[in-house]
Amino acid sequence: MENEDYKDRDISWLFFNERVLLEADNPATPLLERLKFLAIFSSNLDEFFKVRISQLRQLKSIDKTLRKKLISKPNKKLKKVLRIIDEQQQRFGAIMETIFKELLKEDIHFVTNEEVTSEQKAYLNTYFKDTAADCEVFTTDKNPKLSDGGLYLFVAQANDTYHFVKIPTNQHDRFVEIPGNGHSFMFLDDVVKMHLNELLPKGVIESSYAIKLSRDAELYLEDDFGDTPLADQIYDALHQRKSGQPTRLLYDANLPEEYKEVIRKTLDIGNIDLFPGGRYHNLSDFFGFNNPTDNPDLTYKVQVPLPHPILSKTKDFFASIREKDQLVHFPYQSFDAVENFIVAAAKDDKVKHIKISLYRIAKASVLTDALLVALENSKKVTIFVEAKARFDEKNNIEWGKIFEDKGAKVFFSIPNIKVHSKIALIERTESDSLRRYAYIGTGNFNAKTSSIYCDHGLFTAHNQVTEDLNQVFSTLERHLIIPKLKRLLVSPFNTRNVFLQSIENEIKNSKKGLPAKITAKMNSLEDKTMIDALYRANEAGVQVRLIVRGFSCLMPKSATEVPSGCEPILITSIVDRYLEHGRIYLFHNNGDEKMYIGSADWMTRNLDRRIEVLTPILDSDIFNELNDILKLQLNDSVKARVQDADDTNTLVSLEQEKPIRSQYAIYKYLKTKDKALSS
Repeated sequence: MENEDYKDRDISWLFFNERVLLEADNPATPLLERLKFLAIFSSNLDEFFKVRISQLRQLKSIDKTLRKKLISKPNKKLKKVLRIIDEQQQRFGAIMETIFKELLKEDIHFVTNEEVTSEQKAYLNTYFKDTAADCEVFTTDKNPKLSDGGLYLFVAQANDTYHFVKIPTNQHDRFVEIPGNGHSFMFLDDVVKMHLNELLPKGVIESSYAIKLSRDAELYLEDDFGDTPLADQIYDALHQRKSGQPTRLLYDANLPEEYKEVIRKTLDIGNIDLFPGGRYHNLSDFFGFNNPTDNPDLTYKVQVPLPHPILSKTKDFFASIREKDQLVHFPYQSFDAVENFIVAAAKDDKVKHIKISLYRIAKASVLTDALLVALENSKKVTIFVEAKARFDEKNNIEWGKIFEDKGAKVFFSIPNIKVHSKIALIERTESDSLRRYAYIGTGNFNAKTSSIYCDHGLFTAHNQVTEDLNQVFSTLERHLIIPKLKRLLVSPFNTRNVFLQSIENEIKNSKKGLPAKITAKMNSLEDKTMIDALYRANEAGVQVRLIVRGFSCLMPKSATEVPSGCEPILITSIVDRYLEHGRIYLFHNNGDEKMYIGSADWMTRNLDRRIEVLTPILDSDIFNELNDILKLQLNDSVKARVQDADDTNTLVSLEQEKPIRSQYAIYKYLKTKDKALSS
């Protein structure tokens, strides 16, 4: 967006990734966790190139007449984005160098092939015998197709002979532990470098350099342009676009220009797609680097997930939910509660039907096993599988076919719309009548991600909520075109209108001299209409306080730019050991507060082009619990940074007797509360 009233989403996203980099640069972060923040930064940037840079490059290539219809200018924007990335990459390299020096003090050594001792060389010679068979070799004169995200060595031999050697990180550990002082490791890249003579035809090896190629992900122009004639025109203009085109060639900055040109011509990529990097790429592999020492201070102190105070002890899952709504918080509490809900339904003779929407399906899990057990027990199972969940398409489709083969009724993507909701509905016969039980969450049905993503999930048997959710599933099953809703917010049907009405209600109350306040937590804020409504609310004197983890297109104003007596909109972002992922929306409503949680951010795609479900919080105890958690996050003074107009990423400054680190404070709050309930 080239408009001073709104931030550009991609530029704002880059400054979110900078917040990740700041955690890697923070000496207070445990040393090995700093490595993992480098891994997150690296992984994020890879995805950014696959998706956002890919789209910018495609838009840059379309006809000039069509380009003029775009709000932002792809050429100008691409240059700015790449300049910021280059600056961040340089900082990344400097931070990594600092961390490696600190690791040496902890007796953790990353040995290069220039530093190996004779003992280490003998060990590595033996090790390589088991590795060599997995090292694929490609010559440059046979049009090699390098795999997306794969690590390669570009090898120059005498007589202008060149090869690409694939480093087999999918088959072997990236970090090879070797004999030596303390805890010594070697990058698999360097192990392969040491043994190139055994892989390549006879000839003098002059040099070798690491490279990595990233390819375009599928374009989903609807996310930015909607289902509009402009999107159709762009798709038509790109009809000859090759799937999986190279979007970035990352290379060792020491690579000579002449070799760079050989690679460019061999892979048929442009100069704009070449990016200098360090000696090693794919540093997201540091996710798998575990603490080799006995020093627990090198990693975060383990936070064992708390058992849910009610659901972990109940002998009757359904009775507990029927008696009172139940709320779970991940990763602070165990994901067992969600899995056991489906397990109980699969085994319960009274359960007749299980309905669930799956956005990112784990390769294997208790939950998928439970659904298969339900089918074995002759229960009806209806599953909506999102076949266009980016980067999970193949796995989701495979699981959908497995469920279908076992007898489930499986629905895949709806044309032009994704199903992003995190919902399940159980139908159970009780006293000769049908009773429904619902789960509505902010995060995926995935035990692995629940250990690192901060999410919330509501179990309820509330009649209006469960009837609404049944309407949602009927819509997904194509039985209904539009659900009739009493309680739930469901995109693209009523979410936008309810949120806009709620904001307008706060504006009216403020103009009447009544207290007016909007508090919202989300992952991303991009929708222009919602942003404009927040601007109007702020100008009318409504207190607006936002927590936005990722990018935000709202342009915060200073105290001098808002009407006298009004507080500027304050946006903070929390980046800590867990990924903030929950969405909570709270409206003061003249004291009769309304709160919603669910899967939708305030992005146009979430409001208009995805099936999203948000539930009101109707139970007063649960409302208070979520409100307490939200307050801890609003008062975070350790990991929260301000999203200001200049993207300075300044830490929040608050007057407090004791600093609050919200993720630790929430765990302590829930643990204390659970103890009180148990006593």
